[in-house]
Amino acid sequence: MTRIVIYEDNHPLRRSIELLLLTQPGYEVVGSFGNALHAEEETTRLQPHLVILDIDLPGRKGTDAVAAIREQCPFTLVVMHTVFEDDEKLFASVCAGASGYILKKTSPEKFLQYISEALQGGVPFSPVIAQKLLKTFQRPGPEIQHNYRLSEREMEALMLLVKGYTYKAIAAELGISLDTVRKHVGHIYDKLHVSCGKEAVALAIKQRLV
Repeated sequence: MTRIVIYEDNHPLRRSIELLLLTQPGYEVVGSFGNALHAEEETTRLQPHLVILDIDLPGRKGTDAVAAIREQCPFTLVVMHTVFEDDEKLFASVCAGASGYILKKTSPEKFLQYISEALQGGVPFSPVIAQKLLKTFQRPGPEIQHNYRLSEREMEALMLLVKGYTYKAIAAELGISLDTVRKHVGHIYDKLHVSCGKEAVALAIKQRLV
């Protein structure tokens, strides 16, 4: 059973997220809070696999809480859920250890898809956020040559990961099965010497692999 904790100060929205998650087999909402003032203690006690964290919380911003959660529970994934498309908040969240950044205007179907992708090691970013992330790192600079021996198909999959595609979307784009996508991504992690999709995307952008 996948254990999930939600931090959202809008009570109706928080309740809606709970109910949406509970429609999915294998998900259990073990905690639901209106602020993140005691996030370290709560996540240590509840041991969630995933935290859904609003950025603009009263008393303590989500951008501050994410780093504390990750330090206290390094194996817990944190996905930011927000109305903000602001670059500063985006990069503060990613640098603090967030595993994804989903806009609140995302449809329930896409929201569930992104949550599933995060739990499978993917990097869920709403498309507009993925584009912001990509553009920010596409600045002129000295070209660095690295040979990670990625196959042509692995390079295609990595490029789509950087663009914010989910595993399912990559499978559709490349005309391959979801299991094949997972195998390609696993090979990418091994060759880049990273342990998750977020690290793969960051390395690909930093070293201009795509």
